[in-house]
Amino acid sequence: MELAKSAQRLFLPLFPIFCFISGEGGARQLVSATVQSNWRPTKLFVFGDSFAATGNNDNDFLNIPWNYPYGKTFPGKATGRYSDGRVLTDFIAKFIGVKSPISYKLKNKVAGDYLKYGMNFAYADTGVTSLSYFYPNLTTQIDYFQRIIEGASSVYNTTDLHSSVALVTVSGDDYESYIFSMEGQTPAHPLQSWKSFSTSIVNEVTTSLKRIHDLGVKKILVTALEPMGCRPTGTAVFSYKKCNETRNSLSRSHNLLLQEAVAKLNNQTKRSSFVILDLYTSFMSAFKNKGSIKFKDRLKPCCASVTPGYPYGCGTMSDIPGEDTYSICEREAAAFFWDYAHPTQQGWFSVYSNLKATLKKLYQNQ
Repeated sequence: MELAKSAQRLFLPLFPIFCFISGEGGARQLVSATVQSNWRPTKLFVFGDSFAATGNNDNDFLNIPWNYPYGKTFPGKATGRYSDGRVLTDFIAKFIGVKSPISYKLKNKVAGDYLKYGMNFAYADTGVTSLSYFYPNLTTQIDYFQRIIEGASSVYNTTDLHSSVALVTVSGDDYESYIFSMEGQTPAHPLQSWKSFSTSIVNEVTTSLKRIHDLGVKKILVTALEPMGCRPTGTAVFSYKKCNETRNSLSRSHNLLLQEAVAKLNNQTKRSSFVILDLYTSFMSAFKNKGSIKFKDRLKPCCASVTPGYPYGCGTMSDIPGEDTYSICEREAAAFFWDYAHPTQQGWFSVYSNLKATLKKLYQNQ
């Protein structure tokens, strides 16, 4: 996700990029994306949260994505991904034609060949602001990236950066933290307060995007907010039958601000350097079963506590040997959500399928 060929070529080659995932019964689904360009991304650098993280968080029993049944579908064991299998990072990597990049925390533990596809700096349980939990936020992740590329022994040069893609995910952890911090206050979450907070979040994201670009990465993908009110955490109170429209309106407000900010950034660079991945529309399309993939359970988690109506608990361990603390749905591929907030591998595949047309914009305006 090799270098551009001679500018004297008269025709830009059409090249296929193939993406496959393991489906039920070991069947393989093949997706091809044909795009026209003489620019070839060779690396993917990833920043953000649990929608993109592939193993940076601590490997211990308190971090549930390191526990079974996470990773049940792929690769058959827990790898730190918040899903039963592949996540957004893996699908973006396949689209641009590289292997999923190594996690930042493994950079000193693997051979150089593992670094040639880029690096994943994303952490779960984090976000943009200082309100965001315990792990390095977006700014700190970019600090790590800067140290890597500016270090005396850096394996990435200017050419590498110019032929790379960055993925930045912002899935709402900041908003969840803000909601928690506002609980008990009156009036609850006043509108002006939300507008001010959303503006501050988008301003931070914009600063981060520009910083990544200034460091040398010329093509940057950033996610719009998914419909936060459709997470199982928001639908549980409705018996997983409908979404929380108040929270969805917050997502839409954030996304409008993000669209304005990204348009300004692209005007400044005089090209389409920044591309928004519209997770809101992609998620909603999946919920409405508009695509070729149909989900039986769209708003209910596949893996959750045995306590009815409690969306958390997937992968937690009981203090009592043999006692079940969570249950798993019969068919992971029939559920959009894996746990309290994160899609299954099949859910992500559905989202990716809806994003392919947008992803082709990476190859425009080189």
